[in-house]
Order: sequence, then C-alpha cells, then structure tokens
Amino acid sequence: MNEAPGRAPGRPKPARIPPGDRPTYPSDEGLSLCLFDLDETLLPMDSDHAWGEFMVRAGWVDAAEFARRNDAFYAQYQAGELDIYAYIAFATTPLRARIRAEIDAAHRRFMAEVITPKMRPQALELVREHQSRGDLVALVTATNDFVTTPIAQAFGIADLLAVRLARDAGGTITGGIDGTPSYREGKVTRVQAWLAERGKTWADFERISVYSDSVNDLPLLERATDPVATNPTPALLQIAEARGWRVLKLFD
Repeated sequence: MNEAPGRAPGRPKPARIPPGDRPTYPSDEGLSLCLFDLDETLLPMDSDHAWGEFMVRAGWVDAAEFARRNDAFYAQYQAGELDIYAYIAFATTPLRARIRAEIDAAHRRFMAEVITPKMRPQALELVREHQSRGDLVALVTATNDFVTTPIAQAFGIADLLAVRLARDAGGTITGGIDGTPSYREGKVTRVQAWLAERGKTWADFERISVYSDSVNDLPLLERATDPVATNPTPALLQIAEARGWRVLKLFD
C-alpha cells in the first residue's frame, strides 16, 4: 500500500477526537502554551521502561538482573520516589559499552518495532489541534533525550525538554545528567529556562494547557490555566476530580 505523501511509513493516520474530548478555547487571540508529557499521556506505554526491555531482548544486558532493576526503578517512578541520577547511571550502562552506529541502529529498530505501533491517531490529532491554533507546543518528559528525540520527531513536535544525557567532548554518553533533569519540579525549571530563551515568561500566555497522566507532574499541572489529567493514574484522577480539572481518556 502506498503511504500518503509526507507521512512516515507505518505511521498511523490522524483520527478525529470525539467532540466532548476536544480542547475548547476562549474567543481571544492571546498567546497559548501547550505542554505534553509523553509516557502514558501521548503514548499508551512508558518508552523508557520499554527501551530497557528492548535492550534485554537484544541481548545487551543480563536479562534477569537488568529486568529486576529496571522494574524496581519503574516502581519508584510510579510512586514518585525515583532517584533519577541513579536510574540514568544504571540505564545508560549498556549504551556506554557500544559505538554510536550500533545504538543508533538499535533505536531505529525500537521505533519501528515498539513505538510506532503504539502511536495512536487520537494522540497525533490532539497535538495537531494545538499546533493548528498556533500554540507554542513542547514535549516535556522525564525520559532521556536519546530515547525521546526520535519520538518527538514522530509526533511532529519540534521542542523537546527531556533529561539531557551528559556526553564527553567526543559525544559519548557518560552516565550523568546535563543540567536540571526534567522530572517533577525540574520540569517547571526547564520550561521556564526554555521560555526565557525565547524572551517569554509564564505570564506572557493567556492560556497554558498541560497534559499529563501522573502526580509526578503536579508542579507543572499547577502552572496551567487548563490542566488536563490525561489517562490519569488513580492518584491523579482523585486530585483532578477534587480540583475540577478536565479528565481526558485518549486510550482504552
């Protein structure tokens, strides 16, 4: 089957979001900002955890030990207790043992086999809805930039605020984090810095939409004029209902 012009092979076609789930907008033409979380928000999965599972299948790590530690870190994240520095040191160990061409080729397979099949048309359209209105859109994620840069590109989002992996002068991943990690309160810090680079502040936007599934993003959600609990965890759903926030279920 021939793909439509301009669409990557295998990429799902946009579908219409049900009218009741579509964002609504005031009549003014003021500046709007839209910030999306990635894992379990735009994707019905955790891309960071899935990359770890992919490395296990590729034979890059001891399957039992890596899976045990990967699952333990994921449980810490879900509980809001992740030591992100320890996690990055652990998660990047297999990358530091391989040349760039090998890890880039593996990531292309990861995109084709794992991520692209999970990209849902309704999530793509939600991004397009905000972009078509001229919103300033960014993807803000606690997953690292190696894993998420191609994913942001697949969603058509130019601005990615992810955990920046530290690299040496030759571009080799070191196992550390460059700057403030975009996790919990760090997401607010990173967004502020990103806006400042563009000569903007939070106050310049009449409407700020934030989409997330997790209580880890409460600091960012609380900055929004329009916080949207998206595919929320039970903990975030409880908060959203108590505060009267919109709840959006993108996925079954």
